[in-house]
Amino acid sequence: MRLDSWPSGLLLTLAIALEVAGTLCLRASDGFTRPAPALGVLLGYGISLVFFARAITGGIGLGVAYGTLTGCGLAAAALLSALVFHEPLTLVQVLGLVVLAAGVFALIRRRPPVIP
Repeated sequence: MRLDSWPSGLLLTLAIALEVAGTLCLRASDGFTRPAPALGVLLGYGISLVFFARAITGGIGLGVAYGTLTGCGLAAAALLSALVFHEPLTLVQVLGLVVLAAGVFALIRRRPPVIP
């Protein structure tokens, strides 16, 4: 199946998931000294860029797509690093993630049609 026929939202979701996976592998690679996680970084980021490029050529605006990718990626990486690597999250950081989520929702919110 060609990526051209995949929905743009699905492509963007896959791009986010792979970018987050690559970021978690970056932490696990210990400064690129561990080969398997280092390969995960390269594959995660590389394939994520392919899906991201297809998402923006498929109809999602660059600003919306990039804001969604970075916002969701940051939130997911912060939450998963707390769960997987036991990194602390302070109340201020959690509040920041809530504000970030509100920003992403504002970006992806569909405008109601204008009635003439």
